[in-house]
Amino acid sequence: MQVLVRDNNIEQALRVLKKKMQREGVFREMRQRKAYEKPSERKTREKGEAVRRARKAQRKQMQREGLLPMPKAKPRVAGPGRGAPRTA
Repeated sequence: MQVLVRDNNIEQALRVLKKKMQREGVFREMRQRKAYEKPSERKTREKGEAVRRARKAQRKQMQREGLLPMPKAKPRVAGPGRGAPRTA
């Protein structure tokens, strides 16, 4: 995994790296590997995850087909560095 550091801005590069790792599931995997997981518990967890994924896919499909209302858009909050003018 690579992250470019622009203008020696380490904080921004760390934020980008953390977001990439979160998206890849690295933190979740580290938490799972912290302790031994019995094979029966692993099967149960994986089945639950598969059911959740299937339900989510079905819900998204129904929303696209118009059978369910689309989720409400979350209001975006402009913060520093996101086009909001700074006032001193």
